[in-house]
Amino acid sequence: MTPVLKDLTPRQIVAELDQYIIGQHDAKRNVAIALRNRWRRMNAPDDMQREITPNNILMIGATGVGKTEIARRLAKLADAPFTKVEASKFTEVGYVGRDVESMVRDLVEQSVNMVKAAKKEAVKVRAQQIVDDLILDILIPSVKSNGNGRQLGFAGESHSDANGDGTRDSDAELNERTRERFRAKVQSGEMDSRQIDIDVQQSQMPNIGVMGGAIDDLSMMNIQEMIGGMMPKRGKKRRVTIAEAKKIMFEEEAAKLIDMDEVKEEAIRKAEDTGIIFIDEIDKIASNRSGGSSGGADVSREGVQRDLLPIVEGSAVNTKYGTIHTDHILFVAAGAFHVSKPSDLIPELQGRFPIRVELQSLSEDDFYQILKEPKNALTKQYVAMMAAEDVKLTFDDDALREMAHIAFLVNAEVENIGARRLQTVLSHLLNDFMFDIPDVIGANSHVVITKELVNEKLDGLVQNRDLSQFIL
Repeated sequence: MTPVLKDLTPRQIVAELDQYIIGQHDAKRNVAIALRNRWRRMNAPDDMQREITPNNILMIGATGVGKTEIARRLAKLADAPFTKVEASKFTEVGYVGRDVESMVRDLVEQSVNMVKAAKKEAVKVRAQQIVDDLILDILIPSVKSNGNGRQLGFAGESHSDANGDGTRDSDAELNERTRERFRAKVQSGEMDSRQIDIDVQQSQMPNIGVMGGAIDDLSMMNIQEMIGGMMPKRGKKRRVTIAEAKKIMFEEEAAKLIDMDEVKEEAIRKAEDTGIIFIDEIDKIASNRSGGSSGGADVSREGVQRDLLPIVEGSAVNTKYGTIHTDHILFVAAGAFHVSKPSDLIPELQGRFPIRVELQSLSEDDFYQILKEPKNALTKQYVAMMAAEDVKLTFDDDALREMAHIAFLVNAEVENIGARRLQTVLSHLLNDFMFDIPDVIGANSHVVITKELVNEKLDGLVQNRDLSQFIL
């Protein structure tokens, strides 16, 4: 587990989530306990670790109240692999086991990327030194003799009397001094715009099609990887700036310094112990049992649920990086459950989500706080975008309250899409300003959003219900 998580108590986890998500304290408490329990399991006696299974969570609430954001922020806080899937997509493809297993493969892929990034950071200094040496080898040719005893250094300079006192430096000393002088220039970025020729390794990966019967995704990936490994890697000359060469060569050299077998093992372990899979729209695959219908659609939905069941219960899934066991992955499912009820899920699947949390619909005061308090509040995003054009943007407190009131009204009258309504409101309010910057509203200007301006721009949308129905 990460050192950060070790130091975070459930109260501190909730405090961290409060910086980004307004309200929903019950949901935050439950996910904080689930996250802390993972650290507790890892520090339990060995014979008990395998017995302690995660308490998977079922979030029930309307769209836009923060279900996905809670799970995503939780994963980021724990530095854990995270993947989000929509349960409804499995009904479109058909309830085939490999389709459901793809979410576990996505999680492993995410875990591999995280581990590779960490390993790359660890070898960053060494890789950078190698890249500098390679660029210097291209910039500075080897020292040669011109045939009459005079020695040539960089760019053909004659160094028969390099020190000015009749003595002559050896080739190696002169070359080393020249390299060090140019190394400083390369590292400082002074030569970033200069162009050089570099060799780029390219793997000749063919496009493979399979005739005949269907083949699953994992088999196709394995075939492509096997054939790609057999194909010779060909170098290609590219003329690029030194700044671009640094990036290209750094990726290649860092990859050589990283042990991929170690990365795969660590990534599988990380995904098994800390991975979080968020299954959204789980209500879309619930069969409405009260209706008494057992038609094709309901059969299809139950099929998807039965395919999800072994994954959530704990099973072994084959990936191109190795076999992963899903027993200790934390599953967070969410759905609005407008039409169906949680009890419409098959009993076995219900039993695998023992913690149920109802998220409350957002009030007008919640909207006001969402606009004002979170670190990534929409208002702060617009302030940052305008600051990039050297334009200052400020919001009066009355204006924020009026925007919250309008968003709440439109949600109540048209369709409740939760906090996403605020994006529509702010977009309608500020689009004219965003269009006029910088042509009409120049740098060093100051834009103030007042309550009167909010009413002028948005009042019509609330009063005219026919028009407001077209708001996304």
